[in-house]
Amino acid sequence: MVAWSTSTIKSKWLFLLGLNVVLLFVGGLIEIYAAIVVVVPLLVPIGVAFGIDPIHLGIIFLANMELGFLAPPVGLNLLLSSYRFNKPMVEVMRATLPMLFVLLLGVLLITYVPALTTFLPRLFE
Repeated sequence: MVAWSTSTIKSKWLFLLGLNVVLLFVGGLIEIYAAIVVVVPLLVPIGVAFGIDPIHLGIIFLANMELGFLAPPVGLNLLLSSYRFNKPMVEVMRATLPMLFVLLLGVLLITYVPALTTFLPRLFE
């Protein structure tokens, strides 16, 4: 899988964009602990092959999982909130849209500015 992805995708930035899209989809459909067990072992070797710090890759993964949990139409947090607060799903989705855009901006910053996530761990090396 590493050989195929490195031969198909030439740019680290394009890989990160594709990774964000896939992880948003996975985060919307799969519970986070199952995704960690299933998806992370597949992604780490590919990320390392593209020169991405494993700590940075882990933070990208977690940020995308949370965004996927909130993203309509399948986000698990939306379903739980709709049930818990006894509100229609459309109303809950509409209420979360502003925060969803803020989280999307945060995910993009985390993904494309690695110094934001690797600065503190590098102090302790």
